[in-house]
Amino acid sequence: MSGVASVRKGAGSLQARLLVTVLGLVSVVWLVVAVSTWMDTEHEVGELLDAHMSQAASLLVSLPLDELTRLNLSETPTLHEYQPKVVFQVWHGTELVVRSGTAPMSAMAPMDAKGFAEPVIDGQLWRVFSTPGLDAHVSIHVGEHDQARQDVVWASLRSVIWPMALALPLLAFGVWWAVRWAVRPLRDLGWQVSHRQPDAAHPLLLADAPQEAQPLVEELNRLFARTASLIQSERRFTADAAHELRTPIAAIRMQAQVAQGALDNDERNQALDATLQGCDRATRLVAQLLQLARLEAEAGVAPAAQADVQTPVESSLAQVLSDLLPVAARRNQRLEAEPHPTPVPPCPVPEALVGVLMRNLIDNALRYSPDHARVRVRTEALPGSGARLTVEDSGPGLSDEHLARLGERFFRVVGSQQPGSGLGWSIVTRVASLYGLTLRLGRSADLGGLRVDVEWA
Repeated sequence: MSGVASVRKGAGSLQARLLVTVLGLVSVVWLVVAVSTWMDTEHEVGELLDAHMSQAASLLVSLPLDELTRLNLSETPTLHEYQPKVVFQVWHGTELVVRSGTAPMSAMAPMDAKGFAEPVIDGQLWRVFSTPGLDAHVSIHVGEHDQARQDVVWASLRSVIWPMALALPLLAFGVWWAVRWAVRPLRDLGWQVSHRQPDAAHPLLLADAPQEAQPLVEELNRLFARTASLIQSERRFTADAAHELRTPIAAIRMQAQVAQGALDNDERNQALDATLQGCDRATRLVAQLLQLARLEAEAGVAPAAQADVQTPVESSLAQVLSDLLPVAARRNQRLEAEPHPTPVPPCPVPEALVGVLMRNLIDNALRYSPDHARVRVRTEALPGSGARLTVEDSGPGLSDEHLARLGERFFRVVGSQQPGSGLGWSIVTRVASLYGLTLRLGRSADLGGLRVDVEWA
């Protein structure tokens, strides 16, 4: 649980991550645009004001010195609020000939200065344009407070920055709403999963899921289907085990009671032998139940996970025949093998399951055939890359009705004297279904009993 909690804490919300990412990008873009707008406006306003200052200086340069000395600027009306912040000085040598009313008394720039400068006068930063007059000894200085220039820049930017500043919260809200709307299908998906019963088999329904979420929904549905299949398989196994083990356990108990109350050794030994046979039957039944449960649990998973498996048929068949020869010998049955003269293509089934398939087919043929019967096993290659395994016997065979039901769980022919649970054929059909093998049942033309053909490509 601590691991899950740490993952959840570290992963965070997809909606929050999208919001932080998008709003972060929007904020950075907004800031870059604002700064670039500020710098561009400041540059353009500065160029415009510098042009005005140079134009004012050119007007002063065009006037002769005697006319400049006769100028009376004390009575000049103020036509603009920024007018007092723009000043000029006209110097003749070291003598201040004329100046505007708000201009400082000291020279704003050296007498031989030309062009723009930014001196600090009386603690204030100025922008000053200097140029010589018509007379070589005349110097003209036109200056402007730097703060006035910044005020003009800010006034120009207000119409741009304020709408951008007001639009940013609206844009953030719009992004939040858009992201929340976009991830709503994922929230719905999470709600469906969190409110789902553990054994529910129905698929998730998310009609408006985005294309990117469709693979997730499909995989979840496959997972739920597999989980439901496993739960159902477990329930079937529990029910089957409880049903089928009841009889052998009861028989074992009865024989144990007989052995316990036996008055002589023969009776006791006979009861103990019957007890051991009951134990063997119960062991075989449990093994078959577990085998069938594993096959059902692997339904839809094993073939995909082991798609490249190729098992040699001859070696697996030789091992199974070696294991079952003693079984045939106990009833004087002939277990015959007819290998194909040419190599048989391998079977696309894991080796363990190939052995399970062959063992159940041959064991059933031996079990349900009479004493001294013949059981023949043949392998052959088919045209192309296919192959066939054939198991046939000389037993009584099965009717068409019984052939149709063969493979059902716990189905056994009525009247059969051989012990069994009917699970062997269920296991065979399950392996064939899982790995795409073709299973055919019929009557043996040569031996007269049941014939089973297993084919693969």
